[in-house]
Amino acid sequence: QVQLVESGGGSVQSGGSLRLSCTVYGYAYSSYCMGWFRQAPGKEREWIASIDSDGSTIYYSDSVKGSRTTSPDNAKNTLYLQMDRLQPEHTAMYYCAADSPPCGVLIRASDYNYWGQGTQVTVSS
Repeated sequence: QVQLVESGGGSVQSGGSLRLSCTVYGYAYSSYCMGWFRQAPGKEREWIASIDSDGSTIYYSDSVKGSRTTSPDNAKNTLYLQMDRLQPEHTAMYYCAADSPPCGVLIRASDYNYWGQGTQVTVSS
């Protein structure tokens, strides 16, 4: 069974950057459609980005376009999420998710069957 492990979260000041990692264990990363989500306390899980299994198509939420970039490293079986211009309202637990192809535009949490444990991002003003 596929396992996803996120890392790279932490505390950063407003305007700073972080790069999150999602390493896939058990199967090749390229076997799955992948997504990034965040969830702030008391709020629903919110979609950030999706990438299809061969990395050729990437979708971003309108709220993060221009400040978030996801990219795969097939050699490391890892997906990255570069986050720039972070603000306090971006404080949340960040998750990566996976599902089997066909991919399409997967923007709902219910579209994904596999989830990591999450990594906390805290942005202070």
